[in-house]
Amino acid sequence: MAEQICILGSTGSIGCNALEVIRRNHEKYSVAVLTANKNYKKLFDQCIEFKPRLAILACPESAEKLTQLVNNEQLDIAVQSGTDALNSAADYAGLNTVIAAIVGAAGLIPTMTAINRGLKILLANKEALVMSGEIFTKAVKTHGATLLPVDSEHNAIFQSLPQADNKGVPNLKGVKKVLLTGSGGPFLNEPLSSLGNKTPEQACAHPNWQMGRKISVDSATMMNKGLEYIEACYLFGLNTDQLQIVVHPQSIVHSMVSYIDGSVLAQLGNPDMKTPIAHCLAWPDRIDAGVEPLDFLTLASLEFCDIDFERFPCLALAIDAMNTGKNAPCILNAANEIAVEAFLNEKIRFTDIAEIIAKVMKNSDFQQSTALSQVIESDKTAREMAGYLVAELS
Repeated sequence: MAEQICILGSTGSIGCNALEVIRRNHEKYSVAVLTANKNYKKLFDQCIEFKPRLAILACPESAEKLTQLVNNEQLDIAVQSGTDALNSAADYAGLNTVIAAIVGAAGLIPTMTAINRGLKILLANKEALVMSGEIFTKAVKTHGATLLPVDSEHNAIFQSLPQADNKGVPNLKGVKKVLLTGSGGPFLNEPLSSLGNKTPEQACAHPNWQMGRKISVDSATMMNKGLEYIEACYLFGLNTDQLQIVVHPQSIVHSMVSYIDGSVLAQLGNPDMKTPIAHCLAWPDRIDAGVEPLDFLTLASLEFCDIDFERFPCLALAIDAMNTGKNAPCILNAANEIAVEAFLNEKIRFTDIAEIIAKVMKNSDFQQSTALSQVIESDKTAREMAGYLVAELS
């Protein structure tokens, strides 16, 4: 029987790539639930092809338009709308697997719903784990969920570690250090003096990956790598001394694991998110992802270099947040989301992103969160503080 899939965020980059993999392996997987924010047109196209039993849009107005299109085509698809419907999408009966691909804090509660049901979760939403940390990982263990990392770097680490157990719990036997690679984004070699004048279009022009706008800006500031640093600590049970970030502009070596015997295992591949998605969907088996393998005879040289924290202050802020612990990563993420949104709306400069986050962190009271309600309150307070700082600069 085909595995029943729910995709949280099906119209985004990860969601669309996941559907491409499913299309190539339709005999193994069946799409039961698709969710999106506002993009009812793309969601309708997906409904036509994959015929889910339930489609959810966070925006009620967009859901009304989708309902009309579904009714006109006489499709047997229920349409729901609103935050409550989105948060409970993983409660749909018969699901085996949830692909958590909603960008940002909005993905936390829907992903926790899947965890509480003990489902297999393909985690592409790094912010959910960054925000809730130990609460998230404890819930995975308590409810017997299977957690598999879709982010290319974390997936590469997962593949390079000793074999995990049948729930995806990592095995660190013999591991000395984990090396997390990052491309450095579009501004890696730009003069520092020019960064303040960079436009959203320039920041979103990633040299290797096709991603959404928010994630693209995070890559340009390397906050994306900072969030991945925090996520890796929680995902793999690493302390900060066991984790190192290196710049690798070609995005061919997706991450590496160094062992106590001197061995280093790395996962290589063309920069295509269908590879880690397919790996997690089929784990512990393998399926066709539709990705061309590397041609080593034509491969250019592979470069690696250390981090320039003057160029990437957001990355330094993220590492500091993980070392601080408590609710610091949650506050960091909230401030970043507000600052990036303001930059994309041309309200602040590119270099203001790090300055806003730094001010929010400096003026925050860090406390241990023991419940999701506390996480959500920390997120709300940090967003309000960041919003005030944006208004001052606008």
